[in-house]
Amino acid sequence: MIAPGLLRFRRTSILLLLTVVTGCEVGPNFKKAQAPDTAGYTPRTIRKTVSAPGASSGSAQRFVDGLDIPGQWWALFHSHALNALVERSLKSNPDIKSAQEALTAAKENVYAQQGAFWPQISGGFAALRAKSSSNLSPVTNTSALFYNLFTSQVTVSYVPDVFGLNQRTVESLKAQGEQQRFALEASYLTLSSNVVLAAVQEASLRAQIAATERLIDVNRKMLDILKDQLKAGYTNTQSVLAQEAQLATVIATLPPLQKQLAQQQDLIARLAGAFPNEDLIEKFELSSLDLPRELPLSLPSNLIEQRPDVRQAEEAWHSASAQVGVAVANRLPTFMLSGNAGRTAVEIGQLFTPGSSFWTLSSAVSQPIFEGGTLLHRERSARAAYRQAGEQYQSTVLTAFQNVADTLHALDQDANELKAALDSDRAAKVSLDMSNEQLKVGYANFLALLSAEQIYQQAEIALVQAEANRYSDTAALFQALGGGWWNREDVPKKN
Repeated sequence: MIAPGLLRFRRTSILLLLTVVTGCEVGPNFKKAQAPDTAGYTPRTIRKTVSAPGASSGSAQRFVDGLDIPGQWWALFHSHALNALVERSLKSNPDIKSAQEALTAAKENVYAQQGAFWPQISGGFAALRAKSSSNLSPVTNTSALFYNLFTSQVTVSYVPDVFGLNQRTVESLKAQGEQQRFALEASYLTLSSNVVLAAVQEASLRAQIAATERLIDVNRKMLDILKDQLKAGYTNTQSVLAQEAQLATVIATLPPLQKQLAQQQDLIARLAGAFPNEDLIEKFELSSLDLPRELPLSLPSNLIEQRPDVRQAEEAWHSASAQVGVAVANRLPTFMLSGNAGRTAVEIGQLFTPGSSFWTLSSAVSQPIFEGGTLLHRERSARAAYRQAGEQYQSTVLTAFQNVADTLHALDQDANELKAALDSDRAAKVSLDMSNEQLKVGYANFLALLSAEQIYQQAEIALVQAEANRYSDTAALFQALGGGWWNREDVPKKN
């Protein structure tokens, strides 16, 4: 038969387990910021860039309002090598894995804190061997001075969340978890963008090196001709020295390009999670990339939902808001309910006999009275941190809009730059062809031909750089708009 006291304790324990104490949540309730009241990104609406017919990247680009961004936006360049490099990087880069583990840790912190909503139950068993003083009454009812004492018990404690201390703490941790989720998305976006930009730069440097090597060869031929003319008395030493200086100047431009190419390949290896001594599988050429002709232009009201850094800043603001509630609740009373029940006996076999049970129930309230202003100043600090997070959010939003505006201006001017570079390249090619024809009929010398060749090669380098800028800034626009992370298959359909 169960003792009445133990029965009452069990009933109380069940009530503690099933009862949800409804309290108030002190502190501000966080509200998402409204989308900026702005109609566009630039003072002058940019709808379309100019075209440069004849260049591999000379197509006009049109900006489409509200066009969604695919999760694998880099596939729009239609390069199998680029797709393979990006996918390999996303799987192998340690920064992504680090961000994934940080997200897991943040989620576990939330689950751990949510445990405080429930009663805490623990069990224990103790065995004691002791001797009581013969000058005092014997401890046990057997009157023996030497005795054993065996005790088994269950303890239940519960702290009702009356003022929302735990609720606000969980809210803050959830916001921090969301921060880590968007930090992971930012890592995906940054990595994929950096890989695309590195591949474009690698292709650009490769083309610039080839053009520079041809330019060096032209200058050497020009120097040989001048030396022959000097021997024949058709020119002077000053002209030869000037050409030697010109050749040296051109040669000096080659090592920096080769250094940049080597470092770019090292960068690609690191982004792909490999060591720099491993050979790069992919080789990139600008001609192997397609320039997307239709580019998305997200509505300004959607940008703050799409940018991972903005969402991170918003969740940091949310977490700071909840911390104000935590600081306020820490200044208010704390209530605690506890109880324990068990059995004790001088022989272990008597633990479950009638009369061996015991139980206690207790409640307590604690109210901070004087702590030297610590709790007050912590609350003030939390409120200041909340205001700071709000200003940081606004700063992040402004930066996001600046990024989009910068890339729109860049793409607009890149197209103009490419058109000018292509016109210069064509003019240099016509001049070279004319010099060739004039040389054949005796109206020009070989030195004039080499001079035209040098101008043409310089125009080729400028054209390569202009083409690379269009690809790079196109990738930068996708990054500035958030990169379409919400359309990736591995992302839950939840914003």
